[in-house]
Amino acid sequence: MQAIEAGIRWETRDRILLLTIDRPHCRNALDPAAHHQLAHLIDDFQSNDALLVAIITGTGDRAFCAGSDLANADSLDRRNLPPSGFGGLAERFDLEKPVIAAVNGDAVGGRLELVLACDLCIAVPAARFALPEPRIGQAASGGLHRLARHMPRKWMMELVLTGAMFNAEQAARMGIVNHIAAPGPNGPDVVAEALQMAQLICSNAPLSVRASKQMIDRGLAAPDLETAFAGQYPAYEKMLASDDAAEGRKAFLEKRAPHWQG
Repeated sequence: MQAIEAGIRWETRDRILLLTIDRPHCRNALDPAAHHQLAHLIDDFQSNDALLVAIITGTGDRAFCAGSDLANADSLDRRNLPPSGFGGLAERFDLEKPVIAAVNGDAVGGRLELVLACDLCIAVPAARFALPEPRIGQAASGGLHRLARHMPRKWMMELVLTGAMFNAEQAARMGIVNHIAAPGPNGPDVVAEALQMAQLICSNAPLSVRASKQMIDRGLAAPDLETAFAGQYPAYEKMLASDDAAEGRKAFLEKRAPHWQG
């Protein structure tokens, strides 16, 4: 299945949702309709048990997303964003399934915040990353809180206080990027590599993936390690009580591939 609305193209590949910001005329900048369409699609992804992993990317090789569409006056008013924030993802804190950013070009400012809201990131070698808000008298607001959970303090301070551009290799060292897409005969195929990672995740027990993600997300939000250990993790309890927990042990003992119910 493939469809497009408000400049957002989506398709499903097996149990993977592929979202593409398809607005090349404005370097994939998002207007209010595109923000809300992404939010709607991610809502559906969360509630659809048939889908296990989402990938978000952009069209072309210049920009992953150029932020909000400044040619549209409504884009400048934060009240026109969905409750889940920029791209329907930046202020979403309850997503139980993993999202991979397949960064096909520059991710600067608000578009870097979108990358930071994803769980994993694969980038093309030419991708550049920055939070240049101080250069125009602004601050990255929510993006700073996510950034603090991705990298050591001194890396973060350099990225934020200088507003400088960092290449994909530097971003990988900082902890923003997991992998840099390998060169190919037609250039790096970041979506293909993201799909490979998504398929690897899909091969694991779905409830185990959700439990692990929930424990990481909530544990990082806890004030200290003791509180994290004592926290409540419903996805973990659901996993323990599932048929998949028994199936995993049984398949291991029988030396066969498990058949997950999810």
